[in-house]
Amino acid sequence: MLHSIDQAKKSIGQVIIGKDEVIELLFTAILSDGHVLLESVPGSGKTKLAKSFAKIMNGQFSRVQFTPDVLPSDVTGIQFFNPKTQEFELREGPVMTNVLLADEINRATPKTQSSLLEVMEEKQTTVDGETLHIAPPFFVIATQNPVEGNHGTFPLPEAQLDRFIFKINMGYPSMNEEKNILNTYRLEEPIQELRASLKMEEVLRLREEVKKITVAQDTVNYLLDLVRLTRNHPDIDLGVSTRGALVFMRAVQARALLKDRSYVTPDDVKVLVPYVFEHRIVLSMEGAIRKTTEQVVAEIIEQVPVPVEAGENS
Repeated sequence: MLHSIDQAKKSIGQVIIGKDEVIELLFTAILSDGHVLLESVPGSGKTKLAKSFAKIMNGQFSRVQFTPDVLPSDVTGIQFFNPKTQEFELREGPVMTNVLLADEINRATPKTQSSLLEVMEEKQTTVDGETLHIAPPFFVIATQNPVEGNHGTFPLPEAQLDRFIFKINMGYPSMNEEKNILNTYRLEEPIQELRASLKMEEVLRLREEVKKITVAQDTVNYLLDLVRLTRNHPDIDLGVSTRGALVFMRAVQARALLKDRSYVTPDDVKVLVPYVFEHRIVLSMEGAIRKTTEQVVAEIIEQVPVPVEAGENS
């Protein structure tokens, strides 16, 4: 059942070297019908990663390089007057695609950032009163630079962050991984050899299979205990929303499917907690002075007892 997914992960792994965990998380996100926020320094391979996902599905790829002067219409599209035909014509924006790379999204103004809200949530966009539906699958990979601080940037509001199922820090490769990258790209450009091995129809079918993955009640309770602790933690002002809890459950189901299981284990939940929680919680002023978000999330994981793995028939 998952042969094509395994082949796709292997193929992308030959282009994006040393990032198997990131690739696994992106497949988890796309099968969950979610979007991903990558925190990465320039030159870490995020554009190649997004292009690889589009190419492996034989899908369309678009990229928006966000700057403060990018307008909402530059993202969603515009009706323009054609003097030759004396009529208004629709010029579709880059959101009308399968894989959208929203590069340096935190450089865009809040108004432009908000233009992505409807697209990411409803899979549609409105241009001058006309609603355009985006053919699935639609997958947004947004990036932001972690070292720029607030200089020339507009931090994403909580409502926008909540639209991303995961926030992933790509980080730098290890010494051996970087050596492999240099040796590989010295001889060739691997993305040129990438061939479609996963049909978009199969992605949509697997999304339906994800919904059938069994989640035992003990595992649901464990997931909810983690979520609810973010709302009652002394160092947190804003916890994980109900939307966050729902996408969390869908993500653990997708992870189980990728592991070729018909049921979710508590470990599926525990592994994904940092990626789901860290961009959704807001620390209190006192909490932010004493701890990082990563430390608080690690504390939450430690405080909530993990249920005994019940298995498929629970």
